[in-house]
Amino acid sequence: ADLQAAVEEVLPALQQDGVRVFYLSAASPTPGVEALGPSMEEASDEPLPARHRADITPNSKAIYIFTSGTTGLPKAAVITEKKLMMVANMGRLCGLRASDVLYTALPLYHSAALLVGLGGCLEVGATCVLRAKFSASHFWDDCRRYNVTVIQYVGELMRYICNTPERPGERDHSVRMAIGNGMRAEVWRKFLQRFGPVTIREFYGATEGNAGFINYTGKIGAVGRANAFLKKFSAFELIRYNVERDEPVRNEQGFCIPVRRGEAGLLVIKITKKTPFHGYAGDPEKTKRKILRNVLEKGDAFFNSGDLLVMDHENFLYFQDRVGDTFRWKGENVATTEVEDMLAPVSFIQEINVYGVSVPGCEGRCGMAAVCLRAGMSFQGESFYAQAKESLPSYAVPLFVRIQEALEITGTFKQRKSNLIKEGFDPNVIKEPLFFLDETKKTYVPLSPAVYADILEMKLKL
Repeated sequence: ADLQAAVEEVLPALQQDGVRVFYLSAASPTPGVEALGPSMEEASDEPLPARHRADITPNSKAIYIFTSGTTGLPKAAVITEKKLMMVANMGRLCGLRASDVLYTALPLYHSAALLVGLGGCLEVGATCVLRAKFSASHFWDDCRRYNVTVIQYVGELMRYICNTPERPGERDHSVRMAIGNGMRAEVWRKFLQRFGPVTIREFYGATEGNAGFINYTGKIGAVGRANAFLKKFSAFELIRYNVERDEPVRNEQGFCIPVRRGEAGLLVIKITKKTPFHGYAGDPEKTKRKILRNVLEKGDAFFNSGDLLVMDHENFLYFQDRVGDTFRWKGENVATTEVEDMLAPVSFIQEINVYGVSVPGCEGRCGMAAVCLRAGMSFQGESFYAQAKESLPSYAVPLFVRIQEALEITGTFKQRKSNLIKEGFDPNVIKEPLFFLDETKKTYVPLSPAVYADILEMKLKL
């Protein structure tokens, strides 16, 4: 029912291109679309004849998975048979066992849910519990009901769980391990404090990417750790990136420049036979745009992850930001995730989404935060100001705050920023409460049309 209207809208175009469409149900509500339920019931339990896979090789296309589309339109990433098997083996690498019961509420069009979660269970023979729709309030009840031992997450789901009201017996569960990605350090700490010593296996990877990392050590906030073996198997580098020009920085010889320890750099992974990049279906130009050439030497080729990472002095890797999300203000790069991490602990904040907006007469983009408040709480400009000033450099402090009832997310629980950036901070357009940083009063004050006009006319210095 959720998909019927969408299917019927594009069905004529699909049929014109010779694409067959099916419903995974007992009956079909749409003429011209077959229901697979009866055929599945009649299918034999015996293994498929070998002739059906006679021409299948490790490099054969297994499936297409569409990217989430946080920075552009979704693209169909090519997943080969070999990659499918390698990603499905990630659960085993993290410690998933045949005796485990893994719980996931992620949609199966999400690569982590399909390949790591369900695929990982099929790989080791574990049990997979699928929930049609995520519910933070029922999460632990489900874990107890189904004797769950491993949970799968993305960062926002863990935040939702940690934001639920505390209840007695929260540590009364059998969950021993959590596998996922995108969990912020403050959520990580809070989760362990509330729900007990669960082993966290945070990993980094992109659906279309040619390599990734797994944090085996439990180092809070890290996505992995570099070592000689990892570098040999998947040669990666963190290179300097010009945020304003949206391109890597190159030296006089035309090669990219590796960053120093502690400096954010664009993650690029060398394309080799061991780590191939299969690109996207249907549009060679999109595939071409994800490949950087002549990175460290003439003729080499690297996959451009589009992500900024940092490596510390112990070789731990930390996700910093998406290149499209980082913005430049007052001559400095501002990483939105870093600002979010610093402001999230404010008592009245349920969720926060930071982005950069253009201001007439100013170079770069200044910081703005969309905030969802905790139930029954109000925005307190003085507290927000104090936390921002104490924890952030002056150039990273948001100048504008927008209060929203709920933050917009993708179907795979990633925050959207594009619409917020487009709408800016115009109180004549945005009907939600807006606030502006007032340095003289050391607080955030309501952003009125008069103040907005003063900003446009550059009467107010930002």
